[in-house]
Amino acid sequence: MKAPTTQIHRAHTTDVAIIGAGPYGLSLAAHLRKAGVRHRIFGRPMQVWQEQMPKGMCLKSDGFASSLFDPEDSFTLEHYCREENLPYQHSGLPVPLETFVNYGLEFQKRMVPQLEMTDIATLEQTRDGFVLCSADGETIYANRVVLAVGIAHFSYTPPLLQGLPQTSVTHSSQYGDVSCFRDRTVVVVGAGASAIDLASALADEGAHVQLIGRREKLAFYTPDLEPRPLKQRVLRPRTGLGLGWKYVLCMEAPVLFHAMPRKFRHRVVRRHLGPVPAWFMRDKIENRIPLHLSAHMTDVQITDNKVHIAYKQKDGEARELVADHVIAATGYRPSVSSLRFVAAPLRDAIATAEDTPVLNRHFETSVPGLHMIGLASANSFGPASRFAVGARFTARHLCRHFKMRPR
Repeated sequence: MKAPTTQIHRAHTTDVAIIGAGPYGLSLAAHLRKAGVRHRIFGRPMQVWQEQMPKGMCLKSDGFASSLFDPEDSFTLEHYCREENLPYQHSGLPVPLETFVNYGLEFQKRMVPQLEMTDIATLEQTRDGFVLCSADGETIYANRVVLAVGIAHFSYTPPLLQGLPQTSVTHSSQYGDVSCFRDRTVVVVGAGASAIDLASALADEGAHVQLIGRREKLAFYTPDLEPRPLKQRVLRPRTGLGLGWKYVLCMEAPVLFHAMPRKFRHRVVRRHLGPVPAWFMRDKIENRIPLHLSAHMTDVQITDNKVHIAYKQKDGEARELVADHVIAATGYRPSVSSLRFVAAPLRDAIATAEDTPVLNRHFETSVPGLHMIGLASANSFGPASRFAVGARFTARHLCRHFKMRPR
C-alpha cells in the first residue's frame, strides 16, 4: 500500500515529534529545546516507572548511572537528592524507585516543560513525512518521528503461558501495586531482576509466593565499592554499565559498536548485561521464598480456577506447582510487530533483523525520518541502550544530527 500523497503545508508541521516521555524521550527533548530544534513531545512522564514497576523496589543501577540528561548535565540525580535532602552515593547505596520517579518528574518540569501529556493513538506515513493522531483527537504532522517508547510495548511471555485467561496468568509489566494478591498463592516465572523484584514485593504484601526458573542458581550483581586502588581504577575503569574497558567502549563508542557485523552485535546484546538481580535483593529472596530452579515447564493447565504448572527439573523428575495466579516476569524483547499504534503499512516498511529495527548510525530506520531509540536500538548500538545511562549519547548524537540535517 502506498503512503497517502496529501501535501502538508510546513506551517502545520513540527520538525521532530517524540513519542514517549521516559528517560530517553525526556533527555532528547531537553537537548532539542536547548538547541532550538522545533519539536513536540508526547506521553506521560516516567509512566512505565510509575505504573509498571513494583512499589518499594530499588534500581539496580548505581546513583551516578541513574540520571536523565540535559545538555549541561545541570540536573542529575545527585543534584536532585541534594536539593531534597535525600540520601545519595555514587555507588553502593540503592536508589529507591520512588526517588527516581520523583526526580524524573522534576526533570520534566524544569527541562521539558513543553511535554504534551497525551498518548499517540496512531502513527502513519505521508508523502512529506508523518501524521500522528493523539488520544485527545489532535492531528499532528511531523517531518521526523522519534519512537522513544521504552519497554512499554515489548513485554515477553513464554509460549506455554500465552493465550491463557488474564484472570489466571499475567505479565509482570501489568503491576506496580501488588496488594491485590495478598493471601493468594502466586507463582512467579523467571529468575532475572524483574522476577526477583516482583517476588519480593509480593511477599512483602502477604502473598504466598514461589518462583520457578530455568537457571541453575540465582546470580546477584555485586558492586565494587569505592575507593579502589589506582591499579584497579586503571585496569577496570568504572562506567554506568560496570567495570572494565569493554564497558568504556560500550558507553563511549556506540557508533563503533554499530559498525560491527550484525551477528556479533546481536550476540553481544543477547549475552552481556542481562537481567541479573541486584546485590541488595539477596536477603529478600534466599531462605524466604521457595525457589524451583533448573526447571523446564512442560505444560500449563487451568482447572477449577487453579493454575497447574507441570515441569521437570535437572534430575528429570516430573513435578507440579499449583497456584491461584501465575505472573510471567520474563522480561522484554523489542519487537517492531508489537508497535500496534504504528499503522500496518508503515510498520511493514521497517526493515528488521530478529524483529528488531535495522538502524543507521543516526538511529534511523529504513523508513526515512523515522527513528527508534532506547531498548529498540540495543541490537544496533549496544547494551547501553537497555539502560537509562545510554540516553546521554543518544540525546547528544541525535540532537547534533537533527540540527545539522533538518528535513
